[in-house]
Amino acid sequence: MGVATYTHETTTPVAPTRLFKALVLDSDNLVPMLMPQVVKNIEIVEGDGGAGTIKKMNFVEGYPIKYLKHKIHVVDDKNLVTKYSMIEGDVLGDKLESISYDIKFEAAGNGGCICKSITEYHTKGDYVLKEEEHNEGKNQAWNFSSC
Repeated sequence: MGVATYTHETTTPVAPTRLFKALVLDSDNLVPMLMPQVVKNIEIVEGDGGAGTIKKMNFVEGYPIKYLKHKIHVVDDKNLVTKYSMIEGDVLGDKLESISYDIKFEAAGNGGCICKSITEYHTKGDYVLKEEEHNEGKNQAWNFSSC
């Protein structure tokens, strides 16, 4: 198994606490409401929403992805940090074991937010992830309002 790591940073005019609340704490309710043409629902499969929780995102019929499962590792609303891994779903295919995300929301000088993320692709066998594949995955993730 190999690991390919990518970092990304973006700024937004939204305050970090508000963005963290929307994208992390309230995402189970907000994502299906904001994207009903894509996301059917998000359900907790195991746990209470904190560390150790497994969530399943179900997509609408006809969408190329059926579902994703995420395992939550950290939800730190004081430091505005979340860490989770995609552990199951069509996106992983036969080449990826999992994808881990480490996201931190920091205050920007203009009242907005700097969102810093580290993405780690854990590959199966000796497969080496190409940067184009990461860029494609990053573009898809941006469609889901992640950092």
